[in-house]
Amino acid sequence: MKERKTYVLAPDSFKGSLTAKEVCEAMEKGIRKACPDAQIVHVPMADGGEGTTQALVDATEGRLVKKIVTGPLGNQVEAMYGILGDGKTAVIEMASASGIHLVDQKTKNPLITTTYGTGELIKECLDQGIRKIILGIGGSATNDGGAGMAAALGIKLLDENGSMIPWGGGSLSSLDRIDRSEVDPRLSECIFEVACDVTNPLCGPTGASHVFGPQKGAAPHMVEILDQNLRHYADVIKRDLGLDVSDIPGAGAAGGLGAGLLAFTNCTLKPGVEIVIKYTNLKEKLKEAAYCFTGEGGIDFQTKFGKTPYGVAKTAKEVCEEITVVGIAGMIGEGIESLYEVGFDAIFGIAPGASELEKLLQEGSVNIARTTENIVRLMKKCEKN
Repeated sequence: MKERKTYVLAPDSFKGSLTAKEVCEAMEKGIRKACPDAQIVHVPMADGGEGTTQALVDATEGRLVKKIVTGPLGNQVEAMYGILGDGKTAVIEMASASGIHLVDQKTKNPLITTTYGTGELIKECLDQGIRKIILGIGGSATNDGGAGMAAALGIKLLDENGSMIPWGGGSLSSLDRIDRSEVDPRLSECIFEVACDVTNPLCGPTGASHVFGPQKGAAPHMVEILDQNLRHYADVIKRDLGLDVSDIPGAGAAGGLGAGLLAFTNCTLKPGVEIVIKYTNLKEKLKEAAYCFTGEGGIDFQTKFGKTPYGVAKTAKEVCEEITVVGIAGMIGEGIESLYEVGFDAIFGIAPGASELEKLLQEGSVNIARTTENIVRLMKKCEKN
C-alpha cells in the first residue's frame, strides 16, 4: 500500500433512512473512533434518480431552490431543484414536478398526466441565468413524450384547428403540427446532460408505453392507445423537426420524456452515475485515497448494472488499483460474489441482528457508524501484521 491514509467516503443515500451526506457523516463518526487522525473526504453520491439533486448540492456546496409548479394532474405542487456550487449549473429531478409519488392508485392516469411542471422548472432555471442543466428523468407519472415540458417552454403542439392539444399522452393523437416560432430563445443556449439509465426506445413492445405504462396506471387497452399516440408524435417530430426519435435508445425513458428532450433541447443521454461522478469531481478526490467507502440501502448482483456503489468502485480502481474499496449496505442480497470481480474488496451489512424494518431505518446512522468503526479497526490490525 502506498503511503496514503485518506478515506474517501462516496455512498448513495440509504433510502427511507439517510441522505448520502448523512451516510458520509455516520461513516466518518465510525472512522474517527478507530482512527482519530484520519484524513476524510466526503463525496455524497447518487445515480441520477431520487436523491441526485440533494447529493450534488451537498457535494458541491450548492443550494436548493423550491418552486410552485404544475403537477402531473394539473394541480399546483411544490417542487425543488438545485444550483451547484459553481453557480452556473442546475440539477433537476423531473419526478420532483412530474413524479409517480404525486399521484395515487385512484388518480394515476397516463392518458392525462403531464410533464408541464418539469418544463416550468427548466424555465425557472433559465430565468436564474443557468445555461447548463443536469436532468434526472426517473420516477415519472407521465407518458406524454415530453409534450407538456415542450409547451411550458413555448413550443406549440397544435391540432388541425391550430389550437394547443390538451395535456397528457391521450391527446397526442390529435397533434397536427409543431410550431417553434415562440419557443423560449434561451433554450438554444442551454446544454442538458440527461441522467438516463434505461435504453428503451419510444415505441413498440419494449417502448415507453408497454414497459412502463402499466405501473403508471395504464390498462392493456390504454397501453395500445398510448403506444400508437407516441408513434404518431414521433412521426410529426420527424416531419416537422427532421429528427427520428422513435428508436433512439433511452427515448422511451420517463414516458417518452427522453424523446422530447432529444427533439426540443440540446441534450445528451448518459448513465446517471457517470454524470454524478463528473460533477462531484470524484476521480480527483480519489487520487490521494488509500480507502474508499461506498454503499446504499441494498447491494446485490444488480449493483453492477449502473448502481452508485459499482460506479464508485470502478472509478476508484481506475484511479489506483491499490485503493481498498469497501461496500456497506442496509441489506445484502444474492450474487454479491460477482462484485468482487468489478472493484469491491469487501462488502458488509450494517444490521446488528433480526429487527423490524422501521427500527433499522431509524437506527441507520448508529448502525453505519458502528460497522464502519469495526471495519477500520480490523484494517488497522491487519496493516500492523
